[in-house]
Amino acid sequence: MSTLVDIIASAGLWAAVLRIATPLIFGTLGALLCERAGVLNLGIEGIMTFGAMIGWLSVYHGADLWTGLLIAALAGGIFGLLHSALTVTLGLSQHVSGLGVTLFASSFSYYVFRLIVPVAGTPPTITPFQPIAIPGLSTLPFIGPALFTQTAPTYLAILVALVMAYIIFRTPVGLAIRMTGENPHAAEAQGVNPMKVRYGAVVAGSALMGMGGAFLTLSAFNSFFPTMVQGRGWICIALVVFASWRPGRALFGALLFAFFDAFQLRLQTAVQGVPYQIFLMTPYILSIVALAVMSRRARVPQALMQPYRRGER
Repeated sequence: MSTLVDIIASAGLWAAVLRIATPLIFGTLGALLCERAGVLNLGIEGIMTFGAMIGWLSVYHGADLWTGLLIAALAGGIFGLLHSALTVTLGLSQHVSGLGVTLFASSFSYYVFRLIVPVAGTPPTITPFQPIAIPGLSTLPFIGPALFTQTAPTYLAILVALVMAYIIFRTPVGLAIRMTGENPHAAEAQGVNPMKVRYGAVVAGSALMGMGGAFLTLSAFNSFFPTMVQGRGWICIALVVFASWRPGRALFGALLFAFFDAFQLRLQTAVQGVPYQIFLMTPYILSIVALAVMSRRARVPQALMQPYRRGER
């Protein structure tokens, strides 16, 4: 019991929680924005992979870190545009289109990476974002090193969550997004163009997904390998349901999963004689339990996955 208390009371654990949660925050908010407008985007895994690759590749070839993050966002937006063309304009299956985007983006990432970067025994590296100690806050006992010595993209992810919550629930743009996700015909009757809203939401949401992937190569690590996303995209899809399509809860869900993950990593070294696979699956089991409990009360946007055709009901 004392070992568990020591782990939980460690500032290093909570600092790791924020680092692990950052790509999940970006990805979950991106998926949430898409689904709030009525479009399921299962391309998130591939978009995050491509964002990780193109962001790293940009910096590797001379761009600064913020430019690399921006390029990853633009690349994610382009894949969002592709997904929108297939699902919003053509009305194709959102499941099939999303899976197609994931397969294409993941494979294209590996192809471009191997085309430009020569095969080497040791992957080439870059200098990633460095932790920023916020003056006056980073020196606070426990809280300072845990929360206020993160890299800039982590602070940006939290800011994006707060801004998105304000936009969705406090602005006319957010009202248009929610109306389109609930009843696009009613939104059209109020002068809103559901097609444009869905396009905008999917492109913007996919840009956030690309930034989530770029965090892995520009901040968490300093190199790229094709399997580095490791299913985080699918976790983000589940976290949207856990969050009941609310940005604030999405932030909490990402932090909760990150806590489980960071906790199990420390348990592996603190507890001997237990197969490490038990610890690895623990955050996923706990997340499934939390998802099952929260999803009972989740209210799905009524027009989610329903193609919109003007004049049809």
